Amino acid sequence: MNLAVETLDTVIVLKLDGRFDAYEAPQISAWVDNQISPGQCQIIADLSSVSFIDSTALATLVKGMKRCRQHGGDLYICGMVKTVRIIFELTRLDKAFRIFETRSEAVNAF
Repeated sequence: MNLAVETLDTVIVLKLDGRFDAYEAPQISAWVDNQISPGQCQIIADLSSVSFIDSTALATLVKGMKRCRQHGGDLYICGMVKTVRIIFELTRLDKAFRIFETRSEAVNAF
């Protein structure tokens, strides 16, 4: 999995590429833990290039969302491909996260 980070004003965009699974989740979890601080807790997970996601990866995103919300921010999701969106719908996480089609929509929502 490739990980790219971009900062747009106060929003951090985490662009993931490839499979997001139990093997990759610890790296993403550590990255999120290092990024979140009071005043810096607006994160967008861009999943437009993620082809597969498993339960450990979903748990990592939920943990990140909760940590962001504890600091007055949030973690939004954008750009999911159909197969990943189906996993979010089956697990009902589409109700827990704010999900956007594009990165610009997610940035504007903050």
